[in-house]
Amino acid sequence: MLKPKVPTMPQPTGLTTPPAVVEPTPVVQPSPTPLVAPPAARPTVQLTPGSVLALVGGGAAVVLVVGAVLVSMLLAVAITGASVAICALVIRSLIASDNQHR
Repeated sequence: MLKPKVPTMPQPTGLTTPPAVVEPTPVVQPSPTPLVAPPAARPTVQLTPGSVLALVGGGAAVVLVVGAVLVSMLLAVAITGASVAICALVIRSLIASDNQHR
């Protein structure tokens, strides 16, 4: 009564198509292409003292902004944890005082 029945795979009914026969095709090696000279080199970027200062300032600003966001997220998690802990203490105190009065 409690023995599971293992389903059997029925044979397909209706029209079935035989599997397609795949014949290998010969591999044709491509003819070697002549080497092409590399394109003309682009001019290098010239960093002036002003652009270096702008890059350093921008990088420092990004670091400060990302740091402020991470610190604020950490502070939000800490405040949430502290408030949950206080709520748990209050609820435990209410339950304990309710049990003492009965």
